[in-house]
Amino acid sequence: MPTPPGYLRRRKVDRGVTNIRNLASTWWRRWEGIEHRCLVPLTSFAEPEHLPDGTSRQVWFARAEGEPLAFFAGIWCQWTSARKLAVGETTDDLFGFLTTEANREVGAIHPKAMPVVLTRQEELDVWMNAPIADAVQVQRPLPDGTLKRIMPWHPVE
Repeated sequence: MPTPPGYLRRRKVDRGVTNIRNLASTWWRRWEGIEHRCLVPLTSFAEPEHLPDGTSRQVWFARAEGEPLAFFAGIWCQWTSARKLAVGETTDDLFGFLTTEANREVGAIHPKAMPVVLTRQEELDVWMNAPIADAVQVQRPLPDGTLKRIMPWHPVE
């Protein structure tokens, strides 16, 4: 999604925002309608783990094997901006996904937040069709014990 102007400062390129925590903020409110909501399918996702030496690595999470596909609750828009300096201004379809407080598994690695992961058909229907006051009720962490850490090159057990 487009970066809120206050965060761009004097940058000439808008690399965008992936995580949306406060959908009620003035910047995001313009895209709260059902016409801007989307579902982003996933089988796993990664969060950065900051290591003591100042580096970071990606830690991957997934649901148990055999669980149906899950979805990030997302919003999208068409936006004109310079995403890459060499390319200049383009009009692109952009998306970001909602985040919420982290559950136990994700919080052990990334305590600030985790993506909103929808796993039940009722949640998908609410996010895609309900008025915003009802739709934001899906902005909550998965229950503790729902996710497990995986190695990205190994199948989910």
